[in-house]
Formats: sequence, C-alpha cells, structure tokens
Amino acid sequence: MSQSLYIIKIGGNVIDNPEACSAFLNDFAKINAPKILVHGGGKIATQIAASLQIETQMVEGRRITDKPMLDVVTMVYGGLVNKNLVVQLQAAGCNAIGLTGADGGIIRSVKRPVKTIDYGFVGDIEEVNGTQINALLTSRLIPVIAPLTYSSEGLLLNTNADNMASGTAVAMSQFFKTKLIYCFEKKGVLSDPDDDNAVISSLTPPTYADYKSTGVINKGMIPKLDSSFAALEAGVSTVTICHAADLLQAVEGLAGTIITL
Repeated sequence: MSQSLYIIKIGGNVIDNPEACSAFLNDFAKINAPKILVHGGGKIATQIAASLQIETQMVEGRRITDKPMLDVVTMVYGGLVNKNLVVQLQAAGCNAIGLTGADGGIIRSVKRPVKTIDYGFVGDIEEVNGTQINALLTSRLIPVIAPLTYSSEGLLLNTNADNMASGTAVAMSQFFKTKLIYCFEKKGVLSDPDDDNAVISSLTPPTYADYKSTGVINKGMIPKLDSSFAALEAGVSTVTICHAADLLQAVEGLAGTIITL
C-alpha cells in the first residue's frame, strides 16, 4: 500500500470565485497520482433559490433542506457546479467523472433524525463504498464528488462535504496511503485569526489539546479538526488544511497545517 491517493476537498468560497477556481483546478490537474475531488456548493444554490422565491434557512452555517431546497441543491450541486468542475478538468487533461453519492452507490447516508432542529433532507454518512470508487480509479477516471448522498429508502440527501471527504479518505485507506487535503481561503489553521500568515505548521493530539485549552483554536475550526483526527485514527495517513492557491505545495508537504497522530 505504498501508492499515495490524494483526496482533496474544495470549499464553496473558492468555487464562487471563477479565477481562483480555475487556478485551483489547473493545479489539481498537475498532481501526478491517483486523486479524488470532493466539492462544496458555494453561494449559487442560495442565489438560485432566491430567484425561485425559495427561502434559505441556515443554522450554525448548515443549510436547512426542505423539499424545495433539496430540489435546488440537487440541481446546483449535482448538476451546475459538478459539471462545470468536470468540464474544466477535462480541458486541463483530467479524465474526470462527476458523481453524487447515489451514483454507483458510492456514499450512503441516513436522514438526520429530528432533535432540537429539523434539518430536513440532510444526510449523515453510513457507508462509503471504497471498492466501487477504487474501480473508477483503476479505470483511470478521476471522481469529482458533489455533496449529495442517498438513503436506502431512495432519498437524495444534502450532506456536508467535509464529512464526505473524510469518510471517503477512510474508506480508501484500505487500498492506498491516503492523504486528505482541505483547501479553503486561509493558509491553514491560524494561531492568530487576524494574521493570515500565522499558520500553525503542524498539529498532533497533544498540541491540538494545548491550542484548544488556551482558546487559540476555537469555534468552527474545532469540528473540522476533530473529524481530521478521527480520520487519522481510522487509517488516513495525513490531513492537511491549506489555502486553495497552495495546493501543489501542500501535496509536497510544504504548505498549510499538517495534522498527524
């Protein structure tokens, strides 16, 4: 299992910026190894929902997905965004194939149970079919996965792209030395939120606990890092959080925050 597989998650803020997205995809195309792209949705779903007079409801950054909104995110994430990424990768020489979790049954979820909040048609991942994804890679196809999964009852479900990336990385670690890279609009995990260059170069469980206890790492970064350490414990080799513009350096281990056990 010496061959590396790169699973790269790109966030909506980069997708929303055509120039940044194009530059990122050109860099992604240059990675000379098996690779998978998992993408978020960006603001396009909110914009199209508004044009259809469908209200967007967010709770702690998560989209409430009723049936009308599910139709919108299916069209936007699984169609418009996904296929635009695929066609740009084809132009860059990558034989990409666009997928949701339902295609080939690659990612199955369960509809999130109603507790204090009813998220609607939102999925929590149950199983990632690594064997099926590996078959695509063996065929020299590059999966581009939209943030939609399916349930055994036949529902499409809006699903957090970070979780899809980490779940896929864990499933693929039985076949490859899997390296998970989260690309977003910051250079990594910052020791000072007001200084974009204050990147914490590496994190281990003890240093992470120290940064949390002093409040340096807080709020929205904690769930991302918790899931990163969980992925490492489940067999992923490394997790890196970096700026989308630094993807190629991150692949070489020269940029971003590198997370290891």
